[in-house]
Amino acid sequence: MTSIDVQDLTKEYGPRRAVDHLTFRVLPGRVTGFLGPNGAGKSTTMRLVLGLDRPTSGSATLGGRDYATLPQPLREVGALLDAQAAHGSRTGRDHLRVLAASHRIPDRRVDEVLEETGLGPAGRRRVRTYSLGMRQRLGIAAALLGDPRVIMFDEPSNGLDPDGIVWIRTLLRRLADEGRTVLVSSHLMNETASFADHLVVLGRGRLLADTPVREFIDARVRPAVRIRTSDPAVLVSALAAHGHDAVEHPDGHWTVADARVEEIGRLVSGAGVPILELAADEGTLEQAYLDLTATETEFAAHHQEA
Repeated sequence: MTSIDVQDLTKEYGPRRAVDHLTFRVLPGRVTGFLGPNGAGKSTTMRLVLGLDRPTSGSATLGGRDYATLPQPLREVGALLDAQAAHGSRTGRDHLRVLAASHRIPDRRVDEVLEETGLGPAGRRRVRTYSLGMRQRLGIAAALLGDPRVIMFDEPSNGLDPDGIVWIRTLLRRLADEGRTVLVSSHLMNETASFADHLVVLGRGRLLADTPVREFIDARVRPAVRIRTSDPAVLVSALAAHGHDAVEHPDGHWTVADARVEEIGRLVSGAGVPILELAADEGTLEQAYLDLTATETEFAAHHQEA
C-alpha cells in the first residue's frame, strides 16, 4: 500500500513558519481534497512531499520512503504543481518523450497519455502555442506517464473549459477507483465537492480538519428542510404547533432550520398541508469551509460600510 504520510512536519523560512507540526495520512482508493486559504501551507507541503524543499523538522514520505530515495520516481509518483514547466520551444510529444527516456518508459506510453488527456492531435505542436488549459492537460499527461500509484495535483482544473472540468472529475474518480492514492489541492469548493471523498484542511500551516467530506459538512452546517406549498398559512401553523419556525424566501419556498426531511414530511402530511416541494436543504462544502477557516485567512479583503 502506497500512502502519503506527513508526520510532525514543520517548514520555516526565516522567521515565518509555513508548515507547523503537521500530521496527516493520505490513503489509497479515495480522492483526498487538500484545502486551505492562500498562505495556508498547501503548496509548501506538496513540495516537501516531493523533495523540492527540505523540512525544518518532521517527515513527509511515500509508502514509508523519502521521494529522493525512489529509484524511478515518475513510475511511483505523478505530480502536477506548475503547468508552465514545459519548455515552450518543444512539442508536447517531445516534452513527454524526454521525461519518458529518463525513466526508460517506451514512446508508446507517450502516445497513450496524449490521447488520454485529449492532446493527441496537438502533440506535435510547440508548447508555446498551447492555451493554459492545454498546458494543464500536458502537465497531467506528464504526471500519468509512469502509471504511478500516487497522484498529486495542485489546482488541476485551472484553465480547463467546462468539458475539461468534467473530464478531470472523471479521471480523478477512476484513478482512485483503481486503488491509487490521489491528493488534489484546489480553491474551488463546489468542484472539490464533486470529486473528493475525504478532506485535509490547513490554516496558517496547521491541520484544521482530516475527515470525510460529508462529515465535515454536517458538523459545521445546520441541517434544514426546503418546502413549498399552496397554503402557507396552514404550513406555518402546523410547524409552529410542533415548535418549528419557517422562513419565507422571495421565490415562494420556505426553509425550516434544524430539521430533517423525514420529520417535516410526517408532520405536514398529518396536518393535511398541500405540498408542492419537500427536500433536504443540504449544506455545501463552501459553507462548511468558510465557517472553519474564517479566522485562518492570512490574506483577506476588508469591507467598508458605504
